[in-house]
Amino acid sequence: MGKKILIVDDDRTMTNLLKTLLELDDFEVKTVTRGGDAISQATSFQPEAFIVDFHLHDMEGVELVQQLRTLPAFANSLIIIASGMDKEAESLAAGANRFLLKPYDPDSLSKLLKEAI
Repeated sequence: MGKKILIVDDDRTMTNLLKTLLELDDFEVKTVTRGGDAISQATSFQPEAFIVDFHLHDMEGVELVQQLRTLPAFANSLIIIASGMDKEAESLAAGANRFLLKPYDPDSLSKLLKEAI
């Protein structure tokens, strides 16, 4: 398996599709539906990159990014926030490296991940 990616998104259809597509590109992918579970999963899985939905059921994605950035293991990890609304400024200010406006092309995501990690 290739580089590890943790997807944090409460849309199971979207996460299952992304997981399948990224695994076809040789990434090892784990999905989490709640922001509150992401830290513990990240600690055990140790991903090189995160794809985080801006609006999660239990918190905003920017809150999760801020929490991840306080942990030495993830202070420099690639974090991408995605949303159906333009939340780029907020996402980058919170510590995300990139913002993607949904819907985005999964192939461009895979290319971005391969170039960045």
